[in-house]
Amino acid sequence: MTFLSILCALLIEQMKPLRADNPIYAEIKRLALRMETWFNAGDSTHGRLGWFVMMAILMVPTAVIYWLLRRYGWFGMPFLWNVLIVYLTLGFRHYSHYFTSIQLALNAGDDATARALLAEWTKQDTVGMETSEIARIAVEKSLITTHRNVFGVFFWFLMPLGPACAVMYRVAEHLARAWNEPEHMRNEAFGQFAARAFYWIDWIPVRLTAVAFAVVGNFEDAIYAWRNFAHRWADEAIGIILSAGGGAMGVRLGTPAENAAKLLPADAATVDLGDEEPDMLPGEEPSVRALQSTVGLVWRALLLWMMLLLLLSGAVWLGATP
Repeated sequence: MTFLSILCALLIEQMKPLRADNPIYAEIKRLALRMETWFNAGDSTHGRLGWFVMMAILMVPTAVIYWLLRRYGWFGMPFLWNVLIVYLTLGFRHYSHYFTSIQLALNAGDDATARALLAEWTKQDTVGMETSEIARIAVEKSLITTHRNVFGVFFWFLMPLGPACAVMYRVAEHLARAWNEPEHMRNEAFGQFAARAFYWIDWIPVRLTAVAFAVVGNFEDAIYAWRNFAHRWADEAIGIILSAGGGAMGVRLGTPAENAAKLLPADAATVDLGDEEPDMLPGEEPSVRALQSTVGLVWRALLLWMMLLLLLSGAVWLGATP
């Protein structure tokens, strides 16, 4: 049922994508803001309490409804509930229109439109960006968003609590951002627990995503970049995703300003693989072609996840058959 739930949710989302600004997400964001207002008294313990209360409000009803449907509901009702929750927690198509539009604009040589779309998507200043920088940031944003909106949800949906765990992952990811990234929340103690909690919640999924990128891409370069460069990002999880993803595609991602590795000179063709830790990422400078490579990498990784889910579901079904 797990495999079919995810497959149906993916198909529904392809036909009817859920907008990122839908009413359900808006209500969760408002609830997170209320929690901050109610609990934020400047101490990390208040952030911990607010985080657990927020999770209880959203996870307990999800789990209870699932349990009631399994115990008393009509045949197929638990399956429909699973599909609904996966559909609401997945975000495979939330931002794909930005990525596709940027790709089309760059292919047409319209850098101005690509900059405007990237600024709207990433909420950062893109004035004066060159094509390679626009492509790099779009690729990075796409890989990170795909992991957090798709592959991380897959992993937690497989856990015993199923729908409730999927809700937990997406809400934890939002709280880690909402209680730390806005200007008025930076360096505040209130958001420290939310950031640390999501770090551990995402610890296994982020590594599974990196492995998937390596398997469906250039395995040797992906593992090499992951081993030698992931720790150089300020955010370890982002470092793992971008180093493995970039290595799998043969593209250099990250900049020194983001605490990533130094970039290779444009004409460099080799990397020193000696005993000392290398200083420079392997791969080519991002270009418009890297956007298409990203699409292929993400779809291949998605197919790999689905194949593994199918095999796992088949093994569980065979094990349950007398």
